Amino acid sequence: MRTPTRRTALGAGIALAGGGLLAACSGSGSGRSGHAGPTARDYLAPDGKEVAAAEAARRPGPVRKVQLTATPSTLDLGGRTVRSWSYGDELPGKEIRVTAGETLEATLANHLPQATSVHWHGLALRNDMDGTPGLSQPPVKAGASFTYRFAAAHPGTYWFHPHSGVQQDRGLYAPLIVEDPKEPLSYDKEWVVVLDDWVDGVDGSTPDAVLAELRKGMEGMDHGGMDHGGMDHGNMDHGGMDMKHEGMTMSLGRSGAGRVSAASFATGAAARKGPGGGSGPSRMMMGATSDLLGGDAGDVAYPYYLVNGRTADDPQTFRAEPGDRIRIRFVNAGGDTAFRVALGGHRMTVTHTDGFPVTHAESDALLLGMGERYDVLVTVKDGVFPLTALAEGKKQSARALLRTGPGAAPKPTARPKELDGKLLRADQLTADAPVRLKPRTPDRTIELRLTGSMEKYDWAINGKPYDPARRHPVRAGERVRLSFVNTTSMWHPMHLHGHTFALGASGPRKDTAIVLPGRTVHADFDADNPGLWMLHCHNVYHSESGMMTVLGYLK
Repeated sequence: MRTPTRRTALGAGIALAGGGLLAACSGSGSGRSGHAGPTARDYLAPDGKEVAAAEAARRPGPVRKVQLTATPSTLDLGGRTVRSWSYGDELPGKEIRVTAGETLEATLANHLPQATSVHWHGLALRNDMDGTPGLSQPPVKAGASFTYRFAAAHPGTYWFHPHSGVQQDRGLYAPLIVEDPKEPLSYDKEWVVVLDDWVDGVDGSTPDAVLAELRKGMEGMDHGGMDHGGMDHGNMDHGGMDMKHEGMTMSLGRSGAGRVSAASFATGAAARKGPGGGSGPSRMMMGATSDLLGGDAGDVAYPYYLVNGRTADDPQTFRAEPGDRIRIRFVNAGGDTAFRVALGGHRMTVTHTDGFPVTHAESDALLLGMGERYDVLVTVKDGVFPLTALAEGKKQSARALLRTGPGAAPKPTARPKELDGKLLRADQLTADAPVRLKPRTPDRTIELRLTGSMEKYDWAINGKPYDPARRHPVRAGERVRLSFVNTTSMWHPMHLHGHTFALGASGPRKDTAIVLPGRTVHADFDADNPGLWMLHCHNVYHSESGMMTVLGYLK
């Protein structure tokens, strides 16, 4: 029997049976914690007239119909076969490609043993098609279907996945490409590269069992008050002090992040049972560190890392001719892993991030947090080259191959020197002039303190775990500033639904941004898409543990 997650338990309590919208949209609710604020009836409904008017303003064009079937599947990862869930028995799911201005009509048939949904990540679409059960739509029950219909207004690289529990960390994801009818870039070929970390179906593991282990892994231990939420690690200096506790060696580095060495932790963890009596090996990762990510790199020790559904031992090969100009669209569909990506022997010209164009910039490597996308142009040389996706801080890699001529492929362990070369961060990029936000003083600033710790696995926003009735109010037409204040010892890729924000006055337009430990990131957006919108960490285990909240448009 599946243990209900926090989100599904709450969603079940507020969702109406059948195809109606949610009681939470019109029932009682609360405003910001600790303040007498708006009630739920003061917010716009996901299917209200304002949402319909915003959709009409996008001038929906010709309809492109697609069918999606979410189903249990047997998947070949390249030398390893696993049972998982996927769209149409493919990994990644079959790419959907539409032209900006068209209307996408996607009918989801749910053949899974539990309810699901589809979230269209990065798209500014109508609120009742956003795919967040318990907030913008009821869950799509097992055996049922649901048709998503919305205008695809903005060209770019997007993707789709469930927003139900930890289903995204199975095989339920696929790219969505919205083509520009006036494409300004010139290139010969296009390569869509989807990165993933994989645990489902390997030696009895499931994402639900991983989440249960993370929640229980530190229970019952006295950590001496080691709760990193709300602490300023920038001023902490533990001088590399080691603490021994119950047979486990905990190391406090200069960042103050508590870690348990994998070797000392293995004694108790190896025999840990999963939910429902499952006996998969421990997947809790300790000691994964990365300077790029500010310290702690991740929570989950994945057995495999994939490029387009394949392991490094049996990679996908992309073929081109020497001198071809290739557009590569990168998508990080992982659950708990940032990837550092490089194409051996080549530099990349970054053209887009999260679907929106930037002033072109050259780089040797890219860092993609979960949910982020980057588009690059590469003029390819003659030979066989590894496209390597290093699982940042986890010491394993995924890869694919680019072949433009004869020759032996590099070994799976080959590490392109470009991985250690110039790496552009998102905040070093500049938005292309036509998509740059116009200068304007914010009308409203919302401070979002990222709180919690690995020890308690109590990830939250402003110290409060997700509650769909707790909303941050905004009004249509406002310039809103989101101030992400990371008080934890962990990095968080923060994702806003239904909008894109700007990082800085002329910074790139994005919907997902990495917030490093001890840092604050300001993200400005124009409130031009009415409804109730999720804002959350795109580490699926952090969000499902409570690091989610809601932005709600007031009437």
